[in-house]
Formats: sequence, C-alpha cells, structure tokens
Amino acid sequence: MAEIERITGHTHLVGLIANPIRHSKSPAMHNASFAQQGVDAAYLVFETEPEDLPYVVEAFKRTGVDGYNVSMPNKMAIGQYLDELTDAARLMGAVNCVVNKDGKSVGHNTDGAGFMRNLKECGFECKGKKMVLMGAGGAGSAIFVQAALDGMAQIDIFNPKDSFFDGAVERAAKVSEETGCKIIVHDLADREALKKACDEADVLVNASKVGMKPMDDQSLIPAEFIKPGVFVADTVYNPQETLLIKTAKEKGNPVAPGIGMMLWQGAIGEKLWYDIDMDIDYIRGIVTE
Repeated sequence: MAEIERITGHTHLVGLIANPIRHSKSPAMHNASFAQQGVDAAYLVFETEPEDLPYVVEAFKRTGVDGYNVSMPNKMAIGQYLDELTDAARLMGAVNCVVNKDGKSVGHNTDGAGFMRNLKECGFECKGKKMVLMGAGGAGSAIFVQAALDGMAQIDIFNPKDSFFDGAVERAAKVSEETGCKIIVHDLADREALKKACDEADVLVNASKVGMKPMDDQSLIPAEFIKPGVFVADTVYNPQETLLIKTAKEKGNPVAPGIGMMLWQGAIGEKLWYDIDMDIDYIRGIVTE
C-alpha cells in the first residue's frame, strides 16, 4: 500500500464545511483512502456557519482547494454562492459536494445516490415500493428526489412546520410531476398520519439530526410504529447504531445504518475529485474500528 508519509508543498487539499463537525468520520475515511491509493492529498474539517459561506467558497476557490463536502447547516444555503450546480443538486435544492476546477466551483449532491446505494447493498430494492421519510432538510430532499428517480412508488415525508416545510412541499410537487412518484409532505405533529404511513411503508428512513449526539437517546419513529419486516434506515452515522436502528434490530427488522451512506457518498466524492475508486470494504474497517 502506497502511503503519504508527510504533507509537502505538493499536497492537495479537500475538506468538509459544517457545524457541528468535530465528530465527523470523513477525515479518517478519506485520508485512509488517499493513503491506500497513493493520492497526495489531505482531508480536513472547517467549522463553518451559513453566514461564512460566501467567504469560504471564494477563499477555497482562489487558494486552490480541490473540493470539499458540505454538511448541516450549509447544504441548502451554499448553492447561491457557487458558479454552477448539477441538475441533481438543483432539483434536490441541496449541495453536499463541491468540485473546484478551471476557476469554477461546481456543486454536486452525492447524498441521494449514496443513500440509495447503501439501501441496495443492504438488500432493499426500491422500485414500486413505499417510503416514510423523516426530515425534509438537505439530506432528506436529496433522498426523496433520488428515490423518486430510482422508481419508488410513494414517499410520505414528515417534517416540522419549519423553514424547510414550504420548500419541501414545492419540491415534492415538482419531483412528483417529473417522475410519477406520489410524494406527500406531512406535518410531523400529525401522529395519526405517521402511524398510517408506517403501517403501509416498505422502508422507514430517518434523515433528520435526531439520533445524533446530543439527541442519541431519541427517535422520531416510535417503536410501536415499526411493523414486522419493514426495512429501517438511518442517515446518522455517529453513533453507528442510532436508537432507531437498535430498536429495529431488536424487533428483527432488516436495517441499513448511516455508516453505509457515508461510505458510498464519500466514494462518489473521491471519484469526482480525483477519479479514484474507494475500496469500500477496506475503508469500512477503518471507520468502524
């Protein structure tokens, strides 16, 4: 295995802008992958709030940073500061991966594709199925758009009446029209609607921050709403097993923990930045040890 022994004047830089950020496993994942494949690059984290974005985007572009990931609370805010967006990122209304090339910053979204690949690797096929999705923010919007594009028949989204709600309703209507997938956005407070949707669903998905520290003792889906046999997935990967995933496993349900989504979206990012193929099995061992 080729290893980068030290940072030099030739070392390239990529990273992650988010807040909170210190819990992230992305540096371990990408730095191990770069070392394994002999890529002279380093991956660092940068604590960034939405008001910092115009300065960070311009600084990274001007100083030669090859690219970076974007996580909460910046996914839905950063697009306006980039030079270009891919069609997927524009449709999803969120960016989680930026490539700086030829003087331009281009926003991509690898969350949806990474999540759906993780579901497939864990044994779930989405075509013609029904999904319940908790959260309509950056990750949630990416997931419901990609799921609809991949052939999901119906998606019931539950979100509080917050700043994401109206935008999610508009985006859901547009995606539904383009894909034929039935997408309904519900108020999270409507427990009757949530129970009914969970009873009819083939897969339950948490795309909110609930389950992440300091909310690691919480779940938006009550245990009694998880019917036998339904697939259960999370986007939270720290802790590796959220309360939702633990509860589902205890009930004997098939699960797709968030660590798989992180790995697959990370692999897509490395392909965009350096045209390399991450060794998923090797890196899984690095980030879960």
